[in-house]
Amino acid sequence: MKNISKFWLTSTVAAMASSPLAAQEAMGIDEKVNQVFANLTGPFVGLIFAPFPGTSFPWIVMWLVVAATIFTLYFGFVQFRFFKHAIQLVKGDYSDPNDAGEVSHFQALATALSGTVGLGNIAGVAVAVGIGGPGATFWMILAGLLGMASKFTECTLGVKYRNEYPDGSVSGGPMYYISKGFKELGLPGGKFLAVLFSIFCILGALGGGNMFQANQAHAQISGIVGDYPGWITGIIFAGAVFAVIVGGIKSIANVTEKVVPFMGILYVGAALIILIVNYDMIGWAFGQIFTGAFTGLGVAGGFVGALIQGFKRAAFSNEAGVGSAAIAHSAVRTKEPITEGFVSLLEPLIDTVVICTMTALVIVISQQLIVDPTTGNYLLTEAGNAISTVDGNTGVSLTSAAFGSSISWFPYVLAIAVVLFAFSTMISWSYYGLKSWTYLFGEGKTSELTFKIIFCIFIVIGAAASLGPVIDFSDAAIFAMAVVNIFCLYFLMKVVKKELFSYTSRLKSGEIKKFTH
Repeated sequence: MKNISKFWLTSTVAAMASSPLAAQEAMGIDEKVNQVFANLTGPFVGLIFAPFPGTSFPWIVMWLVVAATIFTLYFGFVQFRFFKHAIQLVKGDYSDPNDAGEVSHFQALATALSGTVGLGNIAGVAVAVGIGGPGATFWMILAGLLGMASKFTECTLGVKYRNEYPDGSVSGGPMYYISKGFKELGLPGGKFLAVLFSIFCILGALGGGNMFQANQAHAQISGIVGDYPGWITGIIFAGAVFAVIVGGIKSIANVTEKVVPFMGILYVGAALIILIVNYDMIGWAFGQIFTGAFTGLGVAGGFVGALIQGFKRAAFSNEAGVGSAAIAHSAVRTKEPITEGFVSLLEPLIDTVVICTMTALVIVISQQLIVDPTTGNYLLTEAGNAISTVDGNTGVSLTSAAFGSSISWFPYVLAIAVVLFAFSTMISWSYYGLKSWTYLFGEGKTSELTFKIIFCIFIVIGAAASLGPVIDFSDAAIFAMAVVNIFCLYFLMKVVKKELFSYTSRLKSGEIKKFTH
């Protein structure tokens, strides 16, 4: 996931430093808003991110990892058994263009990926390696592999219980499968839980999926071209985002299917160049990762510290179990709900296992890692001199330094990547927020346009303001979605198992055949 609120606040304050008078006036207002908002929402934020009793492990991360493990076992390691079939589905081998839905399997995957691939992969990995050592990467990979089963579960349900309308449009996601699924099984509370999920999703979309992204984009751009007012970036982004989202999911999918592969190739390509240049160190780097996973290599917390950071960053990056991706995947053209479950399990693999691992390898290889004797955290160094402690405030700059040590121009590439990541995240989360909005307030052009305008206004606010507690709250809202979603998935996973058995039986018998285009 891309929401690391400390980055947001720190970068904004730095950008305002060039205009002392404006900064004083703005911060005077912001501080008042911050204080009031923090007092109102502090208990909720503290509850969501509190450690599990007797440990330093955030209970929300444990909630996600335990669920991913249960789904993996319950569905018989579905992420490995049907990996090849998932690739075939993405390629369109089984796609019938006459099926209900609005986008292809590939477009649905690209839209969901655009909401998860981003700052969590760039900055979050640097934080994980810095605090948990190279071994955190191992646990990050494991959590990503387990998370594939969570995505499979929620996205299958998203398609099964979606609403299909006469004009060909669809609406789906946790709010629909919770209310419809619970009613179908005769369980109480489905409507209430669906409304609760929708509220959290709207709050998360406006904050973490919007304001945070706009602010980070402005921070990166101003770092390259020089300081200027954030509202200018906000208006430009708001105009670009509105131009895309006003056309609905088809327009969003048309953009993400081009942007996501481009930014993925751009980022992974740069990482591959560094790994090829330093090919002789790849074995050593993996050795550091595997050894550190079980020893901690002297890092604060040792083995437990590495495990916590790895699981934490994986959960924050791929959002498996949060339920957001199920909203995008629900728009797919298919008559078999389980097929989109197969496609969606590729998402954590790409986001966490591939991209996060590439980032970690570059950091381990490009930078000499030493332990800070005071804090026990790792320091990233250049030529033996510490450039910064990885404390959560410098993740992007540390990743940039790691890449820049081998590719001098990479910080410019990273700036482009961050802008693309921010843009793609905003358009994806606008759709998540919109579907939650229309679930609460009804479908219709007026209702949809109202939300889209509100969303774009928040882009300008996010780029120009400094509202730390607002972002903290939106982060908490996104993970509160996971609390509701996973609780309901435990009751509904038997429905998914029934779908899985039916589909696999027909696939083996030859009843389901490849579609001839």
